[in-house]
Amino acid sequence: MARPDKAAAVAELTDKFRSSNAAVLTEYRGLTVAQLKTLRRSLGENAQYAVVKNTLTKIAANEAGITLDDQLFAGPTAVAFVTGDPVESAKGLRDFAKDNPNLVIKGGVLDGKAMSADEIKKLADLESREVLLSKLAGAFKGKQSQAAQLFQALPSKLVRTVDALRAKQDEQGGAE
Repeated sequence: MARPDKAAAVAELTDKFRSSNAAVLTEYRGLTVAQLKTLRRSLGENAQYAVVKNTLTKIAANEAGITLDDQLFAGPTAVAFVTGDPVESAKGLRDFAKDNPNLVIKGGVLDGKAMSADEIKKLADLESREVLLSKLAGAFKGKQSQAAQLFQALPSKLVRTVDALRAKQDEQGGAE
């Protein structure tokens, strides 16, 4: 790899692997240029879809500390480098692949860990980060209101108990 253009390409791919939250490897054989353009738009603003050379990508992944299966580099390969929400990009790839069977999701990487194609499809089935956070916030709010009701119930129960004891003592004191 003595050629400077190849060294520069590997360095650029290594930087992309390091700066991305996720990377999804796909096979794009049979897709037209117009379809690839549509795919790039469907991935959203936080993803870059790039056609890459297999050997240079494999070298770049190794330099970035990512171990990928050699089978992922069979055939023409393109990589979606995701810097934002990986779920959004995985959904974009899955939905595009439904309409265009020529796009094959091979596998990928999420936070430095290798993922199979099935795991990426499961990732696409998740709800977005914002929806999950809002559900979590709703659950916390529900638990907080339950705790508040519990804390309010304790003093009022104590007051009712003390009143009942006082009334009982008054009855016993008046009966004597």
